[in-house]
Amino acid sequence: MRQAIIKYNLVKAGILTESDSGEYVFTYENEYIKNYPNQFITFNMPVSNRSYTSKRLFPFFDGLIPEGWLLNIAAESWRINKNDRMGLLMACCQNAIGAVSVHPLNFIDNE
Repeated sequence: MRQAIIKYNLVKAGILTESDSGEYVFTYENEYIKNYPNQFITFNMPVSNRSYTSKRLFPFFDGLIPEGWLLNIAAESWRINKNDRMGLLMACCQNAIGAVSVHPLNFIDNE
C-alpha cells in the first residue's frame, strides 16, 4: 500500500491511497472539510466526508504526471516504470505547477 498527502494551496487537503490490489482511494481530511468546504480538488471530487474510490488512478491526479520527453526523463531519473502512475505521481508532483501538490506520506511529518 502506498499513500500520498494531497495539498491544496499548501494546506493538507486529503490522503490518496493505492491499495495492494491496485484500487485507489482519496479521502479529504476532516480539518480540511471543516475549514474549506468549498475548495475542492476537482469538480469530480467535491469536498465530502465520503471517500472516492477507483480501479484506476483518478484522471485529475493522472493529469498531473508529466508527459512526453519530460515523462521519459522522470522515469529514467527515478527508475520508475512509466506505467507506475502512483510512483510517478509521488516522485514528480511535489512541486507541481498549480494549486495541488502530492507528497509521499512516508517523507512528510504528520502535519
